[in-house]
Amino acid sequence: MAALVDAYDGVLFDLDGVVYLGPVAVPGAPPAIAGLRERGVPVGFVTNNAARTPEAVAAHLTELGIPAAKADVVTSAQAGAQLLARDLAPGTKVLVVGGEGVRQALTEAGLTGVDSAEDGPVAVLQGYGIELTWQHLIEASVAIHHGARWVATNDDPTRPTDRGLVPGNGAAVAAVRMAVPVDPEIAGKPYRPLLDETVARLGAEHPIFVGDRLDTDIAGAVNAGLGSMLVLTGSHGAADLLTAGAGSRPTHLGYDVGALLLPALDVDLTADTARCGPATARVVDGALVLDGGVPGTTDALVAAVWAAAHLAWRAQDAGRPLDLTRALPALSTPAA
Repeated sequence: MAALVDAYDGVLFDLDGVVYLGPVAVPGAPPAIAGLRERGVPVGFVTNNAARTPEAVAAHLTELGIPAAKADVVTSAQAGAQLLARDLAPGTKVLVVGGEGVRQALTEAGLTGVDSAEDGPVAVLQGYGIELTWQHLIEASVAIHHGARWVATNDDPTRPTDRGLVPGNGAAVAAVRMAVPVDPEIAGKPYRPLLDETVARLGAEHPIFVGDRLDTDIAGAVNAGLGSMLVLTGSHGAADLLTAGAGSRPTHLGYDVGALLLPALDVDLTADTARCGPATARVVDGALVLDGGVPGTTDALVAAVWAAAHLAWRAQDAGRPLDLTRALPALSTPAA
């Protein structure tokens, strides 16, 4: 039977929550990506995290058992730097707000990174940096008030780690926005520059993007005209999926990236019932219910979530959202 990935000519992966959780690989990700490469499928790694350089990301992937080179990785810092470089003369000063990944991206784009608003930057590039301080945010605010163009690598409010969700670059962007009268331009997901660059590097015509967030990864795939798969190993789960709007609904669902090597899930949808594999979801008196209660395995859980999502989306689009309170506890329970 054909695998899900057989319908595509390349795979783009988000990283945090999809391939790794901070210092550890998501279980199953290394062998799944190795399996894709054995099939000759081109893969690229896309990250809204601008803190690290592509070399550092590639080295981390390699340490986790996923061999990668610098060219396999595209960061939102690179996308932001290229966005500025298209309009600015070589050597133009840009205020660095973030980590080494932001500074290197500017250098590679032919721009000059500076550290203070007093250096006369004509633009600000703001990205995630673990050493970010209030002084960085103050310098950004002062430069923007003086007319500097403001580009943020991404506005993700959180990011998943092995210790749980923590504030993301969007939290720092929001802090600056409190002090200035303009919104930033956003280079990363869900906007197109980051995904377009990765697709071009792969030379793919019909790739699929795999992510763990509906608002950035899946919405970004929709904006870029790509197929997508949501995985349940990171930020968003069943409750988020069932309430997703039309612009952030994935083409496919998998528990983890290994689902790419399995047959795609099909849903048989009737007036008040959705069946997917072993799972059946129904609409009863305006409420979503599951046959059989809590799914007993991971495969059954994913099938149940996918069936339920199709019923929930149809009702939402018709202006009659379903009562999800009976179904969500079962769909949110980890399966064996």
